[in-house]
Amino acid sequence: ILQLYVAPSSAVADVTYGKGIFWEKVPKGIYHILATDIKTGVDCRSLPYTDRTIDCVVLDPTYDEKFYRRSVSQLDGSGSHNSSGKTCRKNIETTDGSKYHKAILDLYFKTGQEAHRVLHKDGIFIVKCQDLVSDNRQRLIHVDLINHYQSLGFYAKDLFLVVRPNKPRVRRLKEQDHARKNHSYFLVFIKES
Repeated sequence: ILQLYVAPSSAVADVTYGKGIFWEKVPKGIYHILATDIKTGVDCRSLPYTDRTIDCVVLDPTYDEKFYRRSVSQLDGSGSHNSSGKTCRKNIETTDGSKYHKAILDLYFKTGQEAHRVLHKDGIFIVKCQDLVSDNRQRLIHVDLINHYQSLGFYAKDLFLVVRPNKPRVRRLKEQDHARKNHSYFLVFIKES
């Protein structure tokens, strides 16, 4: 994705850097990486960059509902589930009342607004997402994002499908109503306006 759309020496703000997994196969020194994350004190919904100063924004948040809760004490990885919190890089406290998949969309939508603000014209916005089943309903997150980001002034330039090499984990499944999600997406947007 970077080779196709992001020129060497570009300023790339990875706003959900975590453990740097996105960058594992990218040779060091090609890009000027601005690595931030909620756990280091920078919320991707409120970025510390001035308007139109960034060449590329990378957004790869956790897209599992269990990591989005109304208070820190309810976040996955706290209490008796402490070990899972150590492996997850980005727990997000929601404060506006959104729950479940709406909390995930809220994070993507607000970060999209910030990306639009900090990207210069023709800047690249790379977004990782995964569709999910919430409340026994299929949620096509990638479609919601494409439609919303278009309304902000982004053009959906490309879509990459990432297929897992292993089977998806299933918890407390009594009866299967939907296909298991064995894939995720990288969406590539260009800021038009």
